[in-house]
Amino acid sequence: MYTTSSAFLDALTEAGISCIFANFGSDHPAMVEAIAQARSEGRSIPRIFTCPNEMVGMSAAHGFWQASGIPQAVVVHVECGTQALAGAVHNAAKGRAPMLIFAGASPFTQDGEMTGSRNEFIQWIQDVHDQRGIVRGYVKYDNEIRSGHNVKHLVHRALQFAGTDPKGPSYLMGAREVMEAAVEPRANDIDRHQPLIPSALPPEGVETIGRALLAARRPLVVTTYIGRNPDAVEPLTALCHRLGIGVLESVPTWMNYPHDDSFYLGNQWNEPVQNAALAEADMILVLDSDVPWIPTVNRPARDAKIYHIDVDPLKQQMPLADIPALAAFRADAATCLAQLHAWLDTQSVEQDALNERTEHYRRLHDQRADILMAREASEDGKPLTSEYFLSRLRRHVDETTLIVNEGISNYQAIFNHLAPTRPASMFTSGGGSLGWHGGAAIGIKLAQPDKTVIALTGDGSFMFSVPTSVHWMARRYETPFLHIVFNNGGWKSPKLSTLAVHPSGYAAAAEDIDVSFEPAPDYVGIAAAAGGAWGKRVTLPAEVDAAIEAALTVVRDEKRSALLEIVIPPL
Repeated sequence: MYTTSSAFLDALTEAGISCIFANFGSDHPAMVEAIAQARSEGRSIPRIFTCPNEMVGMSAAHGFWQASGIPQAVVVHVECGTQALAGAVHNAAKGRAPMLIFAGASPFTQDGEMTGSRNEFIQWIQDVHDQRGIVRGYVKYDNEIRSGHNVKHLVHRALQFAGTDPKGPSYLMGAREVMEAAVEPRANDIDRHQPLIPSALPPEGVETIGRALLAARRPLVVTTYIGRNPDAVEPLTALCHRLGIGVLESVPTWMNYPHDDSFYLGNQWNEPVQNAALAEADMILVLDSDVPWIPTVNRPARDAKIYHIDVDPLKQQMPLADIPALAAFRADAATCLAQLHAWLDTQSVEQDALNERTEHYRRLHDQRADILMAREASEDGKPLTSEYFLSRLRRHVDETTLIVNEGISNYQAIFNHLAPTRPASMFTSGGGSLGWHGGAAIGIKLAQPDKTVIALTGDGSFMFSVPTSVHWMARRYETPFLHIVFNNGGWKSPKLSTLAVHPSGYAAAAEDIDVSFEPAPDYVGIAAAAGGAWGKRVTLPAEVDAAIEAALTVVRDEKRSALLEIVIPPL
């Protein structure tokens, strides 16, 4: 028997998908049968990963793509499973992570008219008016499989949408009767459904931006996610050295620029201060950034010339967005940087001006380095800080290490004090829904099994991540990682948000504003019980080095996960 489900699996295989992160339910008998048949016959299909929680599974697909560049598949159960994807759908949409989500649907017959007809009470309860509408605001493409005859076409078209900039998830659904139906095998048509070729700047755009860069006294690049394409990092670095351009990251979601490079000026998040480099820039090139600055507290000079290159310059999914650019271009940054380099080959650069810019930005870079070094200091009798811990962890981060950053109130500290220098070596979700890091660590380890994966998170986002599912999966699928939990006793970010708006209000004076996690969970115990992880609670600076050494030995030599709970000053 060759069914729609068989064809679906073949379509995924033809598209290069190697993993299905699955949470099966009563709508998937055809899929389960097709998988068992393929295995019995020795036919190649993607590997199935059982995901006890849907958000963890989708986060794993997200992480796998980040570490490999290859979209994967997620299978969930009707509308309940679709809703249980939760914030992972938001993260994939905002983080521009391509993948295919497939959900079953309640059978549309009830008297046994077709194979797959309703035979369980929940199939009436789970039949909803608009299942696709649950995720329509977050996906690139959604459709229903109504016939097995064109299922390959639909799968490949969905992946074509997902892989075309701005990338994102696609969603398909199919009822049991359709997925059970017998069909004739169809030829592979994946070649007709490749993602669109990246866009380039028009010739006049290249010249306009190029001349503005040459004429500027203080040119500045602002970026958030140019590093999603690792091939864009080197040409950006070369352009900055060629013209003397400073680089500022705004809420970075990737490793966008080497932190040890003299033109790197740091990263701005929610801190309510004006960034000096942004204020003095007379020409700003915004490259791949959703929020290059927060204008209520931090903005460019009024007379700064701003140009914007982005895969989504209109920010079509943001009802309110405004980057006041003289010109904006929908284009691929790596392609545009190659164009700018080619144009500069025909131009001359005034050497004295280049030297002055270079020295200016080197001085700013060095001043920042001194400030960060001072924050890493540890004194006898002083509490353990995230900055000190990260400075000690940094000694173990090399070309074999990948960093998963969901530090929330420690996002910036992790970027600053681990100071990544390699493209595609540090990842965040790109979105705002907490709990991504655990599943992502599993997906990243699956994509690059020879690398050591270190996931850093706050105590709040640890609990959002469904750690029991995460550590169960890590043990079952042999994806050990080092899990670091910064424990400050609760949700620090809501407190900071409140104080930013009401610095001297009632909440500022209150002893309890309902963000505390006391009594604290046993973070180490959770990971140990669910996945057999080794763990240690670290409270003193003197304990840090030995704890890191022991944890990495467990991960690398024993091939099991380890968790370090790092107790830092409370809220």
